[in-house]
Amino acid sequence: MHTGHHFYFEDAKNQPLLMGMLTQTLAWRYAQQLVAPAELQARPQVQVALTFPPHDHRPGRGHIDGITPPEDDGRPGTFTMLAGIVLSDQTRDDMGNLVVWPGTHLRTADYLREHGADAILSTGGYPPVEYGDPVQVHAAPGDLILASYLLSHNISANTSPVIRRTLCYRLHVRDHRHNWRRAVTDSLAEFPATQST
Repeated sequence: MHTGHHFYFEDAKNQPLLMGMLTQTLAWRYAQQLVAPAELQARPQVQVALTFPPHDHRPGRGHIDGITPPEDDGRPGTFTMLAGIVLSDQTRDDMGNLVVWPGTHLRTADYLREHGADAILSTGGYPPVEYGDPVQVHAAPGDLILASYLLSHNISANTSPVIRRTLCYRLHVRDHRHNWRRAVTDSLAEFPATQST
């Protein structure tokens, strides 16, 4: 019997219903509002994230995605935000919840501004910043989780009787690929709706 984390990635062309759970629902509108007036796009892939109980893993720190391996052209696989659609009960701690380290998106951007955006590759996905205390995100089936690409995250233990199920999507603004250096050194660069005028 399998326990612990299990991830698999589905091509959106082969799984239009999985992609549609984001792009054909209000979830897409909410994500789009954070980056407006920029155009939001989704990578054509859905990550199906499962955590089978019992699993006592306690992450010591978080990571950011897309660093190892880099993309074919050597660029890190950065994006604008991570979206998750929760499919199982995660309303208490230790149900395979997403774990985040609040403020790490700001500290990571500060680190990369000081050391240069390309330093992201040498971090291996684990920027050398102060992490602070982790927080387990509580969510019910159907909830949408949106997080900055730079927010360090991981997965909690699953000591519940329920298999944790979440669909994860990597979203980016249309010009992110050309402006990724600015995006990783300014945590709000691609989120104009969050900036005061």
